Amino acid sequence: MINEGDKVPALKTKLSDGTELDLSSPGRPLVLYFYPKDDTSGCTREAQDFTSLAGNFAKAGVQVVGLSRDPMKKHDKFIAKYELKVPLASDEDGAISDAFGTWVEKSMYGRKYMGMERSTFLIGKDGRVAKAWRKVKVPNHAAEVLKAVS
Repeated sequence: MINEGDKVPALKTKLSDGTELDLSSPGRPLVLYFYPKDDTSGCTREAQDFTSLAGNFAKAGVQVVGLSRDPMKKHDKFIAKYELKVPLASDEDGAISDAFGTWVEKSMYGRKYMGMERSTFLIGKDGRVAKAWRKVKVPNHAAEVLKAVS
């Protein structure tokens, strides 16, 4: 599990905007937020909150990327439906969420299952984790992250 101060291992991912991102060397500060599933109420709200603040993050020189295990085709529909301004990445093989420790056992109505823990990481341009938010609650989270990077 990756914690604050840790160097991110050499992990690459393709973004919905067609670019490739090397998480171990992003070149500028990066907010990487992990979310469970496209087009669900909490995940939609979180994506919309980051979208509404996208200009502020850009002014601060920070890239924002959302990541789930949904396939890229599903991401494309999600982006189009809600006019999202933040690129998304697919972690279908689970390599990134496993490395960050965000693929965890969850429980709902007494049933246990594996799922994505809503978490956000601020990664410096050198690839070190500057701040980690785990078990995130959506309301005001994007604004809290923006305050941390400003």
